[in-house]
Amino acid sequence: MSRFRFIAAEKANSSVVRLCRALGVSTSGFYDWQHHQPSTRARLDAELVDHIRDVHAASHCTYGAPRVHAELRATGTRVGKKRVARLMRIAGLAGRCPKRFRRTTIRSIAPAAEPPDLKRIAK
Repeated sequence: MSRFRFIAAEKANSSVVRLCRALGVSTSGFYDWQHHQPSTRARLDAELVDHIRDVHAASHCTYGAPRVHAELRATGTRVGKKRVARLMRIAGLAGRCPKRFRRTTIRSIAPAAEPPDLKRIAK
């Protein structure tokens, strides 16, 4: 937790000036942090995460970062592979692996019995 977040959480119990002195930060720095806007990069990342979620959901949650990156590039979004992987990791998105093939029928090693000769039985 950052110092400023701690001060924001505890300012109901103590004065902001006292908390800032105890943590070694300026009060003007705290108030500036409280009113700051997200950076351009953070806003673009938030928009990109929305696009990544859409692509991931459209693939029934099977696409990982490489395929999501390919889909984004196909739609004209210029973005790097590592950025997509980082944003997917932060958002908690991951591709699903296909189910493992399991053989359910195991044939017998012994040769199968020959069917009875119907011509001999009819006579």
